Amino acid sequence: MKKLELVCPAGTPAALRVAVDAGADAVYMGFRDETNARNFPGLNFSREELAEALDYAHARGAMVFLAVNTYARAGDDAPWRAAIKSAHDLKVDALILADIGLLAYARETYPDLRLHLSVQASASNAEAINFYGQRFGVKRVVLPRVLTVPDITKLNGEIDIETEVFAFGGMCPMAEGRCTLSSYVTGKSPNRNGVCSPASHVAYVNEGDILTSRLGGFTINRFGAHEQAGYPTLCKGRFKAGGEAGYLFEEPTSLDISAILPELAKAGVTALKIEGRQRGKAYVKQVVTDFRRAVDTAAAGGRATLDMAGLSEGHQNTTGAYAKKWM
Repeated sequence: MKKLELVCPAGTPAALRVAVDAGADAVYMGFRDETNARNFPGLNFSREELAEALDYAHARGAMVFLAVNTYARAGDDAPWRAAIKSAHDLKVDALILADIGLLAYARETYPDLRLHLSVQASASNAEAINFYGQRFGVKRVVLPRVLTVPDITKLNGEIDIETEVFAFGGMCPMAEGRCTLSSYVTGKSPNRNGVCSPASHVAYVNEGDILTSRLGGFTINRFGAHEQAGYPTLCKGRFKAGGEAGYLFEEPTSLDISAILPELAKAGVTALKIEGRQRGKAYVKQVVTDFRRAVDTAAAGGRATLDMAGLSEGHQNTTGAYAKKWM
């Protein structure tokens, strides 16, 4: 069976080294600015750190992908163009883009630069994906987390571009690249500012036996003494509707598709993407180690069983849309 490529998160130079040593085939990261969708304090790379990361990864047989996957400001795309130039000059293995204008700029200015289409572009059908391939020479698309395995099988039969799918980590129930929920209460969104629910707007307040989580001054959830407290995002908030409190969009849970790796390989998937550039190196080490074993087992014709609940949001996992039975 075809061996799936394991693409792993690197929010810091330390996390990158851990991911490479644990068996990542590729690592992805961003610069320390708004050009990438994980623009949080304490994360990401300077130009010098990226150069060192490339040396470290390449010496151990791993690839480095740079995410420049937010949308540029109208009339002020200089930071994004500078990031693309650095990607070319430093010779990253692939550049991950979403903005169609930046794709055109990269293709025309640096035609030898390998381009991957970010999930932030929300390209989920053959017509859209083939357009990006034919117009901008995109070699791989990161698919949104809305497709079933049969959907992906059909899609791979209609495109001539590699597909990368999310394998583990935080869920995003909204249309990736088009979600503006965070901006309603914080003024910042992931697709424009690189931040969803920035920590500067988050607060936890103890109210007796109840822990209240707030975002931008708004209550997002209230947890009892024995409940796992999740990070406050609007899409995973618990709200009252019709007199009952519940999760209207998505429960706090993590994606985990380790049980269906053989099915994804048969569907024609090229790579698995582990989410988690905001997580520490201990998380990265364990997830990459476990998925390395699962991928190798699947390639040998077996099926590994992983227990990832301890690393999951809300201590629960889901296969999400990949295995959904309803349409």
